[in-house]
Amino acid sequence: EPAGMDYFCEQVQQKDVGRRMQVGQELLEYLGEPARCPDLEQDQQRLDKVIDELAAWVNSSNFKVALLGLDVLGAFVDRLSGRFKHYIGTVLMPLIDRMGDAKDQVREQAQNLILKLMYEVAPPMYIWERLAVGFKHKNYRSREGVCLCLIATLNIYGAQPLVLSKLVPHLCTVFGDSNSQVRDAAILAIVEVYRHVGEKVRIDLTKRGIPPGR
Repeated sequence: EPAGMDYFCEQVQQKDVGRRMQVGQELLEYLGEPARCPDLEQDQQRLDKVIDELAAWVNSSNFKVALLGLDVLGAFVDRLSGRFKHYIGTVLMPLIDRMGDAKDQVREQAQNLILKLMYEVAPPMYIWERLAVGFKHKNYRSREGVCLCLIATLNIYGAQPLVLSKLVPHLCTVFGDSNSQVRDAAILAIVEVYRHVGEKVRIDLTKRGIPPGR
């Protein structure tokens, strides 16, 4: 009998790395063929369970499992598009955590999935209202990652879909970050904001007490 969502709901709960790698590949193939998965959304609780488990994969200390979890969640985004909005709250914190990963590939893929959510699931500002907590993340790489993600967002979507007046105060906070990489990323992000909106941002910074020299 071909694998269906019942099978995957059970299998994604496996803790064994080898088994996870196998199930992840099976799930990618399954999601890649819409004709094979008519039961994808038949049982909401079952789908919720699978996405919850995959969010835990993303948080795995094994980088291969984390990368596979990111891949499979990306495949779910492709299949569900706007209907994935229900899961933004589930996946966003693990993605912010992974933007602070020690491995470049994991950081990059986490950012790519966040950008994919903006493209396929919900408007950029909807995502950013939930992503902004990352500016205060305990891991400096995550704080840096959120700044870099803002630069990428502006490069792709421009300033139009974003309410930058809500995001600039967060950047002002990380200007004074204890980590130099975070400070540098915050400055790069402000430069990018300036490129899109011009003098308005300079006036805004002055109002927030950032020294003119800065």
